[in-house]
Amino acid sequence: MKLRDKPESPSFSINESQWTAIISNDASYDGKFYYGVRTTGIFCRPSCKSKDPKYENVLGFHNPEDALAQGFRPCKRCKPTGQRVPDQEWVSVVTNYITHHYSESLTLDILAQISHGSPYHLHRVFKRITGMTPVQYIQNIRMTEAKKLLVSSSLSVSDIGRQVGITNPAYFSAVFRKLTGQTPAHYREQEKRL
Repeated sequence: MKLRDKPESPSFSINESQWTAIISNDASYDGKFYYGVRTTGIFCRPSCKSKDPKYENVLGFHNPEDALAQGFRPCKRCKPTGQRVPDQEWVSVVTNYITHHYSESLTLDILAQISHGSPYHLHRVFKRITGMTPVQYIQNIRMTEAKKLLVSSSLSVSDIGRQVGITNPAYFSAVFRKLTGQTPAHYREQEKRL
């Protein structure tokens, strides 16, 4: 009785030559493999001109279908599926990244790099899809988290600001007041009375 060949795994660890192809944007490897970046959930061709990922965050795929089956989304820049990525899907990658990284330093340039697009195009498309700019979206997420911390913890206002990604206490208070109509201290006091 003949043993069946073991099916290929949908993903694999990349080897040294594949890593070199990725960081040198070597088009001769296009179609031979694809790579996904775990931290962004995006997959690319080896020739993609996007920012170099960290080696430990990279996963290899034999074809686009394997990457899609693993939940990765195609890069807007290199279009590894050969098709244009819908704007809604592209913005979803960005909002998901913001939700998981709101406490880090986030700028339009950083978001454009992780989503493999230009800052100008991202700003325009993001605003059209969500009704707000990426910076407004980030601030809303941060203030939602700050409200939770103000009510559920005894951290100082400065510490809460740092935990939600705003290191300057005065700026944190100004943003909080602009979005809620109250200072963080007043919000905490009012919520604790309820």
